[in-house]
Amino acid sequence: MPDHVSRRLFLALTGAVLVVPSLTFGDEQEEDDVPALLDHILLGCNDLDRGIAFVEDNAGVRAAVGGVHPGRGTRNALLSLGERRYLEIIAPDPHQPGAKDPLNLYQLTQPRLVGWAAHPGDLDAFAKKLREAEVAFEGPTPGSRARPDGRVLHWKTINLADDRHGLLPFFIEWSADSVHPSADAPKGCTLDYFELNSTNPDELTPTIQKLGIQLPVDRSDKTKLRALFTGPRGDLGVTS
Repeated sequence: MPDHVSRRLFLALTGAVLVVPSLTFGDEQEEDDVPALLDHILLGCNDLDRGIAFVEDNAGVRAAVGGVHPGRGTRNALLSLGERRYLEIIAPDPHQPGAKDPLNLYQLTQPRLVGWAAHPGDLDAFAKKLREAEVAFEGPTPGSRARPDGRVLHWKTINLADDRHGLLPFFIEWSADSVHPSADAPKGCTLDYFELNSTNPDELTPTIQKLGIQLPVDRSDKTKLRALFTGPRGDLGVTS
């Protein structure tokens, strides 16, 4: 595609993800129409190997297995989308049978966006702001994951009591002694667009403002997330 406009037209005509420009987060904006503080996007699937193959076949980069989430019933594979930004392909862990499935991963017939994370900075300070804004949440909650090489990553998260089924982000702060997953995950893909659609933007906007997120919401016939990745093999559009 010669430019952003022609790419959007191409996506519209081929029935892929149609994206629109100008998505901002906080006081910053990136020229690629991506929230400046977006940390990672979760692409859910019912089988990790199939999820990895789906991204590789369409975008041209093979994600590396990241590890498992003990007690959560999931495992993942990661792909860098640039500095401090990555794609997490997440799927059920067959070695944790009977675990809860809050993301409904077993029910997915094709890979879909199931959530996203933002890094607002110090989570304790952010939690204070949420309390002052009377936004219900859980956390900060510590988390960890052992990588295949044995190194353990540590983080803290805040989860909104009502994230609108993954439409709104959860918030993450990585431990200072943990390497951010984007640093050594396979490279070669970029995130060109990330947007939020809603059937009722006027109702959703006050909640976003309480979160301190400057995030325009586009009206659509269905509430969903949309993203467009570009890799060596071409464009990959996905939605929730």
